[in-house]
Amino acid sequence: MHAAFALKEDEYETIMVNCNPETVSTDYDTSDRLYFEPLTLEDVLHIINREKPMGVIVQFGGQTPLKLAVPLEKEGVRILGTSPDSIDRAEDRKRFKELIEKLGLLQAESGTAVSCDEAVEAATRIGYPVMVRPSYVLGGRAMEIVYDEESVRNYMSRAVKASPDRPVLVDKYLEDAIEMDVDAISDGTTVVVAGIMEHIEEAGVHSGDSACSLPPFSLPPDIIREIDRQARMLALELGVVGLMNIQFAVKEGRIYVLEVNPRASRTVPFVSKAIGVPLAKLAARVMAGKTLAELGFTTEVKIKHIAVKEAVFPFAKFPGVDTLLGPEMKSTGEVMGIDDDFGMSFAKSQMAAGNPLPVSGRVFLSVKDQDKPGLLEVAQGLQNAGFSIVATRGTADYLRKRGITVETVNKVTEGRPHIVDQITDLKIDLVINTVYGAEAQKDSYSIRRTTLVKGVPYFTTTSAARAAVRGISAIKTRRLQVKSLQEYHST
Repeated sequence: MHAAFALKEDEYETIMVNCNPETVSTDYDTSDRLYFEPLTLEDVLHIINREKPMGVIVQFGGQTPLKLAVPLEKEGVRILGTSPDSIDRAEDRKRFKELIEKLGLLQAESGTAVSCDEAVEAATRIGYPVMVRPSYVLGGRAMEIVYDEESVRNYMSRAVKASPDRPVLVDKYLEDAIEMDVDAISDGTTVVVAGIMEHIEEAGVHSGDSACSLPPFSLPPDIIREIDRQARMLALELGVVGLMNIQFAVKEGRIYVLEVNPRASRTVPFVSKAIGVPLAKLAARVMAGKTLAELGFTTEVKIKHIAVKEAVFPFAKFPGVDTLLGPEMKSTGEVMGIDDDFGMSFAKSQMAAGNPLPVSGRVFLSVKDQDKPGLLEVAQGLQNAGFSIVATRGTADYLRKRGITVETVNKVTEGRPHIVDQITDLKIDLVINTVYGAEAQKDSYSIRRTTLVKGVPYFTTTSAARAAVRGISAIKTRRLQVKSLQEYHST
């Protein structure tokens, strides 16, 4: 639920406004001040006229309140925290590009299009693959990665209705990049980088669907220091007062700024629990006029443990839904695993998400050609852990030539007995399946769906599979221990 917050001079009061346009209830509870209506400018002005707040906070409700910041300011409403102009500077594509260039930072090449031909021209100039998406959408809706002109034309014809007011955005897709999430808090002068998170899934999977680790588990210290420096630069240049979230991508040692959100992100509760600091509470006080020095929070918290956030998906509740991850967000919640070791933290997160890792049995591997080099490390790790490996013909041949003992199994299209039969008969204990292209996705759908229905643990990216190998190793070599958050923070 999105929310609009109002602060009175003598107390903190919260007004929450449901932004779901399908909600029709108009109940108003004066004790809880809880509205169930679509959030519009008129709604917010009605609340403000009734409550007479000293100002309005727009940072805790996702993108919808941010879009209201400028219109509210024009109506004479005081916006607490980051100014509407700074918000617009981060949200407006042209102004944001100018900001990145001013600071000397890197951004993936991009363009806009209001017609099919313009989209093709932009994609050709930028170079395939590209990420295409409509403007002003939430959760990555209707966002796709496309690899050729035919796919661009197909996308433009079926997915969106482009117009000058709602152009299609075309961005260079950074293949095999590592995505990073950064949450920071600032009072306009002091910036504290609260958390730098490394995504476990590669860039291209929506940040809300990707597992992530705090602190990062694979990047070198110099990259982490540079990300910290760039985050501080962006916060100060934008004049952020309150929270901000930045998404970076690291490819071949180069750091690209993907986007800056001058608001609280969905990762704030995770970061707050991981570092033991109530970031939203501090941000509200900063926006109300306190400094970080007055609140006693001016330096980054150094933690000795590792926290892994994992997304929770509703796939089992919806017949026909595919489990493949991509730019469009599909998760409905998240869990956290915490330990002193990355492997065990990841294993705990999988347990909490209902996808516990097996410690023995048979593993089915079938991946796209681009993923085969990365799969070798996964297969070696699983073989060393005592698993038997089953693979489709192409993957099996690749691994066998590199010293891995593999049993070949038929694809569904090659006739019975095939891999779906084995999954159905519970002869497979773990599935790792990645695909490329619409045809391959369609052909392998029955594998992923049967895996889901039968409750077999699965991974649809090689990066997550590598993390799973580390998790399995941790479970097999260490004793599972549970400690409270307070115990972790006390050390």
